[in-house]
Amino acid sequence: MIRKISAFLFLVFFFQIIFSQSLLRSGPMVGYSTMREVALWVQTNGKTEVQFRFCETETDNCRMSRKMMTEENCAFSSEVIIDSLYPGKNYSYELFLDGKKVEIPWKLQFQTQALWQFRTDPPAFKVALGSCLYVNETEFDRPGKSYGGDYQILESILGKSPDVMVWLGDNTYTRDADFDSHFGIYHRYSHTRSLKELQPFLGSVHQYAIWDDHDYGPNDSDRGYYLKDVTREAFNCFWANPTAGLNGAGITSKFQWADMDFFLMDDRWFRSPNERKTGERTMIGAEQFQWLIDNLKYSRAPFKFVCIGTQVLNTAKKYETWENLFPEERASLLKAIKNEKIEGVFFLTGDRHHSELSKWKDDEGPVVYDLTVSPLTATAHDASTESNSLRIEGTHVGERNFAVLEFSGPQKAREMKINMYDSNGKEIWTKTLKPGE
Repeated sequence: MIRKISAFLFLVFFFQIIFSQSLLRSGPMVGYSTMREVALWVQTNGKTEVQFRFCETETDNCRMSRKMMTEENCAFSSEVIIDSLYPGKNYSYELFLDGKKVEIPWKLQFQTQALWQFRTDPPAFKVALGSCLYVNETEFDRPGKSYGGDYQILESILGKSPDVMVWLGDNTYTRDADFDSHFGIYHRYSHTRSLKELQPFLGSVHQYAIWDDHDYGPNDSDRGYYLKDVTREAFNCFWANPTAGLNGAGITSKFQWADMDFFLMDDRWFRSPNERKTGERTMIGAEQFQWLIDNLKYSRAPFKFVCIGTQVLNTAKKYETWENLFPEERASLLKAIKNEKIEGVFFLTGDRHHSELSKWKDDEGPVVYDLTVSPLTATAHDASTESNSLRIEGTHVGERNFAVLEFSGPQKAREMKINMYDSNGKEIWTKTLKPGE
């Protein structure tokens, strides 16, 4: 009799696992973090009630989140805000769908940011960087050799234990069959997000994102893309940034981690056509330009990271470098940084399918850097012979790669170590910088 009861309970438990997992499509994902709240995200296969149970690691004090429903208009995804938290705490969490716990075999955790100001030195932390995540889907890909690969790179990033990941655009690649319909756009976002190698990474590292042309619309797309409202909705459904856009336009945002500021820029929504000869010539638009300069001037961060899909400093006049397409606006931006004497500006860029570190300084202005990190899983490109006069020697990478920034040191002597890795997590090059160097 005991054996029969045990077998019955085992079957009940087994079918509960199968039922709950059949509801889950992708995630859960850890989104933005502040001192008092954190965003958690999940996508299901249909309309489903979502709830999280979270426990403070040190005290094992546990609570349940509010309940939310995943809705069809957001591809059955939902963002749940976990609030009333305390600064500097680590939490484990569990996912419940329609009241049943989902058994997930990898670590699920999040953290609140520390309240260090006026109390201690800022904490050490790590930020991972990457762009150009192409996930193959044969029936919709172009014929020939697969464009995507080395998906283990996502496991390699997780293996470096970053606190934060900043996605630098082309985080998904819309195809010809996608970008002319609502269905196609949401299908592409859902297909990419469901990649199995991605799931453990999403569950325990705080994720922030910008976009570039391929997750905004067609190749090299601009402000004229007629479904940009749809891709903006999709972006906001699939990413959990703290805010999105300026006055309801685009996806511009900002976040702070410890003592560093990150400005999440939009290089597509306001952008004039690359080939337009008359009228306004701009990549980021006048309002976003002023927003950036205002915030850079206000910032007291040792490094001020401007995250944007398009390379800023590369002097090569080819492809979609800022110098090639919008040189006047690039010059105005660098002039404003110089005239306002804004120290510590550091551009983080993607797009180009190779990586490199560039450095700009004229006789009177502050030092400005541009770290390009690309690609994650899209096909890489060797640009070592490209005429970028500002590239720091030895920093070009022509294979799939990612970067990790490590911050350490006391408040008045912070250091940043840049680590570049290949898709298997092997170090390619490393460089340590101090503000103003």
